[in-house]
Amino acid sequence: MRIVRTAFAACLAAAVFSCLLGACSTGEEQSSQPASPSGKKSLIRFVASEYSTETKPVLEKLVSQFMFLNPDIDVELQVVNWDILDGIYTMMISSGDPPDLLNTNVYAHFAKDGLLNDMDAILSPELKAKFYPNMAEIDRYNGIQYAIPYVATTRKLYYNKDLFADAGITKSPATWSELEADAAAITAKGKAYGFGLDLTDNETQAYLSYVFLGSGGGWMNNGKWTINSPENVEGLAFFKKLFDEGLTDPEPTVTTRDEKQRVLGDGKLGMMISGNYFTSVVPREFPGLKWGMGPIPVKDGQPPISFGVHDVLVSFKTNHTDKEALGKFLDFLYNDANYEEMVLREGFLPVTRTVGDQMSAADEVMASNLDALMKASFYPVQQPEWQAVLDRARKLGTPSCMTA
Repeated sequence: MRIVRTAFAACLAAAVFSCLLGACSTGEEQSSQPASPSGKKSLIRFVASEYSTETKPVLEKLVSQFMFLNPDIDVELQVVNWDILDGIYTMMISSGDPPDLLNTNVYAHFAKDGLLNDMDAILSPELKAKFYPNMAEIDRYNGIQYAIPYVATTRKLYYNKDLFADAGITKSPATWSELEADAAAITAKGKAYGFGLDLTDNETQAYLSYVFLGSGGGWMNNGKWTINSPENVEGLAFFKKLFDEGLTDPEPTVTTRDEKQRVLGDGKLGMMISGNYFTSVVPREFPGLKWGMGPIPVKDGQPPISFGVHDVLVSFKTNHTDKEALGKFLDFLYNDANYEEMVLREGFLPVTRTVGDQMSAADEVMASNLDALMKASFYPVQQPEWQAVLDRARKLGTPSCMTA
């Protein structure tokens, strides 16, 4: 195990910066009656990301209801696991048959290549007005709304209260030194790993963000990439130190976020950073779990950070694009009742003010999470290079890196 840790640590320190730097150079009323058929049907191919076991049934229900109300529009739904999503839509684009609607987490490189429709030409005025302004702004490239926000999360540190109590820990760690000490205390008991470090394909960029921002650095500064800044190097060195000291789970590049959440729920992991969906998904699977949450730990002396992640919808130009049909479907998808149900079942934060106001009024935690979302830092998704940065970052978990 120590051989694996040493190889991983050396690869982590040497590969992340060279890999990443290389990448950088490069309406509400719903009718109860179906509409009358017009003869010719419009087609919407919708490729959606699978967030949980709730995703497919929720979307299938919505699509079925929409097509009943709009028999002149066919919606072909494909729900795809995040692990293979990139490959699916890349193959569709390469074959000249891209999806009409794609749920993903990147968009600027598509916009730069001229592949996307301007969402302002699709959205109804009512739907445009619903989005939180800061969320919609993130999805503009060169001033054009090439994407729209779909769902969002804020990130926090989640922990197993029983393991904390057993190790004599009385509060969530707020600094790196506290995180290291608490992870050591949990590990010393011999019952669980201290801290869940996630460097798998879908979370590497998140964990790098935590330590980049937590050290006072970041991905960019004044419009320039700063991946190899001294602050970021210090943050990465902190993760390396935790790993070298055996204070993390043993396979950061193998065990996914969802798997780590289950390990924590099963009492074998003390703490990890995750999205607010943790509060819905994990207690549902582990009803006896006593859990708590706190801020993302930062370097001693640094101010607290708020970090948010959001996914988007984009519309590709196709030989059958029907902007009116797309607009109708998006109005239905973001209808307050439909959208709130989806957000609740998936454990996300809403990106529309109407649903956000309703949920905040009924839930103080939701109100606090949405307040944090309005102040959060996000990935630099407006940069066309961001996809390449993600691709390079994900190579941290490849077998060649692990055996370097």
